[in-house]
Amino acid sequence: MMSGSFGFFAILVGLLVLWGWLRQAMRKAERQAKDRQVRAPARRSDTISRNASSTTEVHMNAISALIFIVFIGGAVLSFLARMPIVIPIALAVVGFFLGYSIKMAQQWERAVILRLGKLHAVKGPGLFILVPIFDQVTNWIDQRIRTTEVNAEQALTKDTVPVNVDAIVFWMVHDAERAALEITDYVSAVQRVAQTSLREMIGSSLLSELLSDRKTADAALKEVIGAKTAEWGVTVNSVEIRDVAIPANLQDAMSRQAQAEREKQARVTLGSAEEEIAQKFVNAAKLYVSSPEALQLRAMNIIYETTKERGATILMPTSMVDAMNPGAAAFALNMAKADAARQSAPAAQASVPQVPRQEG
Repeated sequence: MMSGSFGFFAILVGLLVLWGWLRQAMRKAERQAKDRQVRAPARRSDTISRNASSTTEVHMNAISALIFIVFIGGAVLSFLARMPIVIPIALAVVGFFLGYSIKMAQQWERAVILRLGKLHAVKGPGLFILVPIFDQVTNWIDQRIRTTEVNAEQALTKDTVPVNVDAIVFWMVHDAERAALEITDYVSAVQRVAQTSLREMIGSSLLSELLSDRKTADAALKEVIGAKTAEWGVTVNSVEIRDVAIPANLQDAMSRQAQAEREKQARVTLGSAEEEIAQKFVNAAKLYVSSPEALQLRAMNIIYETTKERGATILMPTSMVDAMNPGAAAFALNMAKADAARQSAPAAQASVPQVPRQEG
């Protein structure tokens, strides 16, 4: 009795250890898959191939693992109970087959199944059952949106300017069947097509267009790349040019050109302002000539503005004082003219010769 209890306890411990090992293996596989997805697509083909190989890995799920453990445990117990050897073998075979047959796809996954080498179905999301030996899952397709970084180094624009352009392509698989059957490695293909299209776009665009109108370039790239990848069941959601780098000497030349243009515009604006101010002064002078009162008010305003500062000594020319009183100025002018006339009258009389009168 003690030996039976000990054997049952040992089997239970063994099952728990096996369950923990399977769970650990599942979690490790999930972490590796996430690490490959989070890692940015490398610019080397070997990294892209490693990312693509993750589509063929075997998916283990908790339900199949539990069924496997139950049947294997039943096989062990039946063997310890000295049942006919056929029963433990049958239980073990059923456990292996069910553990292999029951698969589970996540919400974003699709499983491409071949039966005897031919396409049978595309399953997922959720649980599905495979026929052992006959069915095989060739690809697990992730239908979430992915990002691919592309770079065009030392690409010449239409005006023969070397530039380095970085862009990001947002894409997803919309047809899992075509992505699995039409092309060997769609991840690498998307990266290659995006890089080639980016270089073609740079070669047909001017540098000024790349720097000033990126939205048009993004739309053109999306259309070109999407047209090429649609045959593989891949949809390009958007393309964004992240950076356009130009050589340092060209940046200096463009900076000096922009500075010269701004200086020119500043001088033109200053000249126009000077011309407008001069015309305003001419108009004001004409107004002051025709209206002495306006000149007087302007002079008073100038004096008022200058007397705002306290403790300031103001030297005022006499001409300004005269301008403030046009009536007094006119009176003084008239008096000066009268004095000059009186002074000139005796001189004129002295210059006329006296004729002696004759007495008759």
